[in-house]
Amino acid sequence: MIETALLVQLLESKDADAWRQGLFTLAHSLGFEQTLYGMVHSRHAQFDRAFLQSNYSTEWRERYDAERLAYVDPTVGHCLSSTLPIIWEPDTFSSAEGHALYEEACSYGIRTGVSLPIHGPNGEFGVLSFASSTAPGAACTRETARVMPALTLVRDYAFASSTRFIDQVGGEAPPRLTRRELEVLQWVMAGKSSWEISMITRCSEATVNFHLANVRQKFNVNTRQQAVVKAISIGLLNPEDRHR
Repeated sequence: MIETALLVQLLESKDADAWRQGLFTLAHSLGFEQTLYGMVHSRHAQFDRAFLQSNYSTEWRERYDAERLAYVDPTVGHCLSSTLPIIWEPDTFSSAEGHALYEEACSYGIRTGVSLPIHGPNGEFGVLSFASSTAPGAACTRETARVMPALTLVRDYAFASSTRFIDQVGGEAPPRLTRRELEVLQWVMAGKSSWEISMITRCSEATVNFHLANVRQKFNVNTRQQAVVKAISIGLLNPEDRHR
């Protein structure tokens, strides 16, 4: 269903322009005329700092960004809280804001499609959307479901091959924490001591301190509290996401 050479093209792209064209070619081969790929270092980061590639109408993109419609777009909301794709159906845009957004998007040839969430191993968040001017209906939904495995594969290759471009957006990339380092730092944010974290994570207190030392070094700070503050400031941690 997908030419392997097109996937390899994403991985071997020398720059963002070549990468973008490779992605659009893949989307077109699967029946989608328009594509949008957006990625930020963290789901708590501002979307205007995203690595964004799209062949949507320039006028529509400018309005979407100027009005900050990503914050009311139900497809983005879904992707923030789920790992499953969402096929655009009437119920997707049932709210007043969502319906208005959909009606305006239709005027730019965006009538049906699917959005696939991206949740990277280092906290990255993104959305890959494939859109078409095809009228919505059961036949369109069935065809989208039929090519879903291929779209998911494109999503995975797109993320794996785009990280080098993401790091070029918004200045210096934030430090990359391991899953365990991030977990330990989350418990520090929740007010737990090294001993308490060792009991929770079932590892030794020395191991907890080792992870925290690595975090302090990566953030170039002297204390764990400073590390928490810096992690919050760059979007790696959210004070509202405390462990219960």
